[in-house]
Amino acid sequence: MNRQQLFDRIRQKGSYLCIGLDTDIRKIPQHLRNSDDPIFEFNRQIIDATHEYCVAYKPNVAFYESLGPSGWQSLERTLKYIPNGIFTIADAKRGDIGNTSSLYARAFFEQMQFDAVTVAPYMGADSVEPFLAFKDKWTILLACTSNPGSNDFQMIESKATGRPLYEEVIIKAREWAGPDQLMFVAGATAPERIKSVRHLAPDHFLLVPGIGAQGGSLSAVSEAGMNKMCGLLVNATRSILYASNGEDFAHEAAKEARRLRGEMSSYLERFL
Repeated sequence: MNRQQLFDRIRQKGSYLCIGLDTDIRKIPQHLRNSDDPIFEFNRQIIDATHEYCVAYKPNVAFYESLGPSGWQSLERTLKYIPNGIFTIADAKRGDIGNTSSLYARAFFEQMQFDAVTVAPYMGADSVEPFLAFKDKWTILLACTSNPGSNDFQMIESKATGRPLYEEVIIKAREWAGPDQLMFVAGATAPERIKSVRHLAPDHFLLVPGIGAQGGSLSAVSEAGMNKMCGLLVNATRSILYASNGEDFAHEAAKEARRLRGEMSSYLERFL
């Protein structure tokens, strides 16, 4: 899916919602836990209930890896179940020396057929370029994240330029690929940084975690980050997945996804 196709989906659905499928076996409703594949069964019902309100799903790979081979099987079944035309992101945060990154890229792009994968840029160009070698696939670089520890390194200022490290990452990464291959992660809990990222990467899509349970403001994110092609994939996870822990969990997830889609539709009308 290229950038224009992604924007077309956003306009068609009136939504730039990405739903994180960070499915925790300890949090899914009790009545699902005796099924043959509880993780997939939970995901299947979430997808059935929410797919009309979102443009992307983002499974965090750690939630599946933690279960061993059965977890990988649940992830593969989930990925195959997602309807065609919905953007898929492997939230894997990979990044290693070149030959290892090549294998990570093959795993997520060739074997599992994700559209995008999150990548840590700390090791530099040769750790990122193997992901960029795949045509019609996306690399989503961690720039300024929404976790409390993000300030430990991301806000360190360069003595040469006075810029915080996350800005240096964006400036350097733009030399590696353009907005049809590269996205950046920018956390919703600091909208002033989203404004900075948008200034440095005016045409790139941003993956924005941190609304909902983490307290980020969808309004502030949309105002700070939207560009002429929307340019945002705003992720919500816990507020949707765990809107209820009862048998109505999928119904309640749909209500929250529909509410977010409604709010997003209003911002698309206002800012585009």
